[in-house]
Amino acid sequence: MAHVALSIAGSEATGGAGAQTDIKTFHQLGVFGSVALTCIVSFDPEDGWAHRFVPIAPEVIAQQIQSTTAVHDVDAVKIGMLGTPATIDVVAAALREHEFGHVVLDPVMICKEGEVETPARATDDALMEKVLPLATFVTPNLGETRILSGRERIESVEELTEAARSIHERWGVTVLAKGGVELTGEDAVDVFVDDEQTVLLREPKIGQYRVSGAGCTLAAAVTAELAKGASALEAAQVAKAVVTSAIVNRQSGHAPFDAVYQGAYRG
Repeated sequence: MAHVALSIAGSEATGGAGAQTDIKTFHQLGVFGSVALTCIVSFDPEDGWAHRFVPIAPEVIAQQIQSTTAVHDVDAVKIGMLGTPATIDVVAAALREHEFGHVVLDPVMICKEGEVETPARATDDALMEKVLPLATFVTPNLGETRILSGRERIESVEELTEAARSIHERWGVTVLAKGGVELTGEDAVDVFVDDEQTVLLREPKIGQYRVSGAGCTLAAAVTAELAKGASALEAAQVAKAVVTSAIVNRQSGHAPFDAVYQGAYRG
């Protein structure tokens, strides 16, 4: 019988990110996947491919989690897009109730550096206050690492390492901080930090632009490997290989960006 992973995340209609990507990643790694949808996200091709965001009612989110936990013994949980304080409240309550062994948080932040929109900032603050302390593993991208570490800038692998360590020290969570294509150099470097070690994970960069769904894939792969019993570092190493393969074999379409494709990974 397969191990079970639960994705608590948004639906992204094109299949290139969100819960759709989580399920595909779980399946690719031999884990049975279930989903509690938090929102519906779709691109608007008539408005520069901006995101359209529709939250799902908190009671419906709670019902989905109740259903999955009644049917399955969940081995690991991956949390993606939450998007509203009400959603954050219901997800935090579920995490406290069920005490899942592994909770992997892809900390999707609404505010970007320099933005001060009050509702969005309140949502990000709620995520850090109510969900992050319940996580066991967090996978921030470069911008999210800046926010979580309180740094104004991160421009080198050394600064990324320091920021990852500060997140670990503040919240006691295992960290996989993603440098991606945004740091200078030929390699895409991610920094893994836990109680015992700091490890740099490197792969040659594949192009100079982000690919949709890479962050979702990385966090989902970590979740799947933890569900199967891997150590945190082993899970991070497999996840790095999975997301690299997904970027190499990216899916192109009519949008001005490509999406990850997990199906080519063979381990």
